[in-house]
Amino acid sequence: MTEEIREELFRLQDEKYRDFQSKLIPTVRAETVIGVRTPELRKYAKKLLKRDEIKNFLDDLPHGYFDENQLHAFIISEIKDYELCMQEVIRFLPYIDNWATCDQLSPKVFKKHRQELLDMITVWLQSEETYTIRFGVGMLMQHFLDEDFDPAYPGMVAQIRSEEYYVNMMIAWYFATALAKQYEQILPYIENHRLDVWTHNRAIQKSVESNRIAPEQKEYLKSLKIKKAKV
Repeated sequence: MTEEIREELFRLQDEKYRDFQSKLIPTVRAETVIGVRTPELRKYAKKLLKRDEIKNFLDDLPHGYFDENQLHAFIISEIKDYELCMQEVIRFLPYIDNWATCDQLSPKVFKKHRQELLDMITVWLQSEETYTIRFGVGMLMQHFLDEDFDPAYPGMVAQIRSEEYYVNMMIAWYFATALAKQYEQILPYIENHRLDVWTHNRAIQKSVESNRIAPEQKEYLKSLKIKKAKV
């Protein structure tokens, strides 16, 4: 089935989009990018999920092309059975090698199983794999900043220390989003310098760029930026 899917992906190829997209994903070799636009991949994923033999494609890891990984993420995201979906997520995570596929993996069924999801998030946050950690932080950001928010959750993220750009960028994104939704609860993490300097400053930058944070809050956040010592 993989060959059939690959042929279809090349049929859907947009070469200009391929050239543009490959520049945005530096961790992926340019020659593995076919260049299929996201709406086409989503549509194809929904179509493939109806076929029993789709498991053959999901089992065929690692994939050879970036677009196959993207398609894989979209297929998993549409699985309605929570146990099956989680099983496929756990199996696929070690093969994710870029921020785009990581962020596109967003199972709809997780909304109805937040407690079980939270148990897995705590495991993912302790991983040593860049995109497993990023995925865990992303799920915490997506599902636990509104009615299911708990003050302990940002503490879990603040404890993460990594040298990986794509981990730290997601942590910054998490805190910027958390400031927009839970400002009073999150502000002490910034005031008390609970994050490493780069992530701290990037979280503030992303917050200042957000239209969900009040102007007076932005001004205060800007005053909390950490200036690097001159050498």
